[in-house]
Formats: sequence, structure tokens, C-alpha cells
Amino acid sequence: MTDAPIRIGELASRAEVSTRTVDYYTSLGLLSPAERTSGNFRLYSPADAERIQLIKSLESQGISLEEIAAALTNPAADIGPILERIDCDLKTLQAVVETAPATMQGLLGVITTRVHTLIYIALQIPPDIPIL
Repeated sequence: MTDAPIRIGELASRAEVSTRTVDYYTSLGLLSPAERTSGNFRLYSPADAERIQLIKSLESQGISLEEIAAALTNPAADIGPILERIDCDLKTLQAVVETAPATMQGLLGVITTRVHTLIYIALQIPPDIPIL
């Protein structure tokens, strides 16, 4: 795959979304055109297709587009304390699951599955994904 900028239609096709979705994500600050043509067409990086897939994955897990935009546009942070907090929270969740009444087991199982899915998605984020 080439790194040459692509038009919105090609980006939408690669990401399997509509051009309206690309427009909407751009308006929210989730995407940023790399440049414009002489005819004022927006051109995007081919890597933006991966970014759209990430956005769709996070959104499918119930994270709002506004929260995704805030996270993706936030300058790089030290993730050490964040990982420590996640580890602590997961241990607390596990302890709650083990001691919860049977009526709560199903709900806690769903929560645990959601947490694991979000961690899996986070680990799949390419280190070179374009951050605005």
C-alpha cells in the first residue's frame, strides 16, 4: 500500500464506511485531512483507514465519539500510572466477582468481558497511528 494521500471516497471505501462518516469524524476532530488538492478536495493519509477502524471498535464498546476525540487529540501521556490503576481496578473487580451473590454474577461477568475487550482493543492500536 502506498503512502500517497487519498481522497475521501477512497478512504471511506478502505475503511468500509460512508463518506458522510468520514465527514462527520472530520468535523469532530477525529480525522484531519493531510492536505488539499488544487480543486480544494480533502486528501487523507492511508493510515486514517486504520484510525477509522479503531474509532469504530471503541464506539462499538460504548465509548462516545466525544470521549474518543478527547483521548486521540490528547498529547501523549505517561501510561505507567494508568496501567497501574487498571491493574488495581481489575484486581478489585475480580475480588468483587468472587464474593458477589449469584444474582450479580452475570452482570459482573459482562463488565469483566467488556473490560477485557477494551484492553484487547487498546493493545491493537498501532504505535504509528496518526494522532492529531
